[in-house]
Amino acid sequence: MAHDPVAQDDHLRSRFRALDSFLFAYQSLWRPRPFTHLQLPWESRYPELAGWLRQRSLSEAEIAHNRPEQLDAPFPFPQLAAEAVELSSVAALPAFNLPTVAPRMSVDVPGRKWQQIEAFASRLEFTRTPEHWLDWCAGKGHLGRRLTHQDQSLTCLERDPKLVQAGHQLSDRLNINATHVQQDVMADDAWRRLRPHHTPVALHACGDLHVQLMRIATRVRCAQVAIAPCCYNRIDTEQYQPLSIEAQASALKLSRDDLGLPLSETVTAGARVRRQRDTSMARRLAFDLLQRQLRNTDDYLPTPSLPVAWLDKPFADYCRDLGALKDLPPIPEQDWSALEAAGWERLAQVRNLELVRNLFRRPLELWLVLDRALYLQERHYKVRVGTFCDSHLTPRNLLLIAQLD
Repeated sequence: MAHDPVAQDDHLRSRFRALDSFLFAYQSLWRPRPFTHLQLPWESRYPELAGWLRQRSLSEAEIAHNRPEQLDAPFPFPQLAAEAVELSSVAALPAFNLPTVAPRMSVDVPGRKWQQIEAFASRLEFTRTPEHWLDWCAGKGHLGRRLTHQDQSLTCLERDPKLVQAGHQLSDRLNINATHVQQDVMADDAWRRLRPHHTPVALHACGDLHVQLMRIATRVRCAQVAIAPCCYNRIDTEQYQPLSIEAQASALKLSRDDLGLPLSETVTAGARVRRQRDTSMARRLAFDLLQRQLRNTDDYLPTPSLPVAWLDKPFADYCRDLGALKDLPPIPEQDWSALEAAGWERLAQVRNLELVRNLFRRPLELWLVLDRALYLQERHYKVRVGTFCDSHLTPRNLLLIAQLD
């Protein structure tokens, strides 16, 4: 059963603690990445589950990717899935009908993005009507323009001068009372842009960017703020810096790599992009087998992000060029077709073993969002947490709405 989206006071704290206990207790299952391990530490503890997952196909893994909790797998998978679903269940925030706008408002916006904007905007219910919206990391200001009506004002903060200029022209053309400002929101002077009467909004501002908004908005005492977080791993530090007192007291310590787990769910990639991704990963996994043999070590060797054009190289050239890039000795002749096939076989195993980690995607994301909610609560805001759209529109569908008590 979904929990009430209007999460207040002790309810937020108790939910956070339950998630914290769950994530801490099972970190040996979700921390190790199958991509970097030939054998995962937990496989010896749950050999039946490991064997069952390893014999499944790549297409079977793809089918289960977005809904791992529905997989009928051996112990302890079903029990973990049930607990993960219960702990991370969040209801939708109540929606209301938005004032209609002219179709030209969405002309410059990709369809999926406009749907996200509409869904986000339809959940923004405040006790006082906003008088001045502030679109944080605004791009061209599409979100802010959708929210601004009649006598309301709008300020759009954006670092890229080209987007600032394009946004200004769009607002003028659509007759929106908007000010577009070039501003690096991470700069020391960013706080000067916010005032108590502003209602800041951020739809998918990454990592440090949305945390910076929370810090500044609470410092200048903005009466209300709404944030849909994204890309929790886009931070400047190697380790996550907890925000709330509750999270700071947790025994769970998260690396930047750990913070990438919630983002591993994908719903938007087309067939061509998926083929390229799979080919790239299969080749990397094959190269990983080769480098372990050549270096006589069982350690993963990180490799840089490569241009898509590398996938057009014959597999032997791909391996030799990548070996040279990593300063390995010249690679002798191999059974290249067998090695490439082993890469694809390993990809199927990796994707299926990842289904165990995937059970923890949403619990970890909600842990991070509740850390933010508790931070705001500690600064005397009333906070609601809920979803603003279905996950097929965006998996990053959690929304924080905060108002000063």
